[in-house]
Formats: sequence, structure tokens, C-alpha cells
Amino acid sequence: MEFDLPRATAILVLIVAIGAGGLIGAEMMPLQTTLMMVVPSMLVFGALAFAIGVKHGEFRSAHA
Repeated sequence: MEFDLPRATAILVLIVAIGAGGLIGAEMMPLQTTLMMVVPSMLVFGALAFAIGVKHGEFRSAHA
């Protein structure tokens, strides 16, 4: 399966939505805290990990 940017972004957003839904459903913290602090940090971390993963994949494919 080939991943382009829109498909990969949709998968990232889906993973964050599932995680946020689990946190909201478990009522581990207030809803406002989850939506204002946790979800944005999940998105930023996911985007950084994705970018690092892409660069690592480019490096491995160029040096393999």
C-alpha cells in the first residue's frame, strides 16, 4: 500500500481521534483539559514522529 500525504494525514488524525475518544470515554480527566491540552499535544507528537519516520525511510532507501 502506498501512502501519500493526504492518506497518511487521515490515518494520523484517525489514530488521534480514537485515542481522544478513549480518554473522553474513560473520563480520566475533564473534557476541557482533554480537548485543549491532550489532543493538540497528540497531534504535534504524531506529526513530529511522522516527519522523523519519513526522513529515516528516505535515508534507509538511499543508503541500502
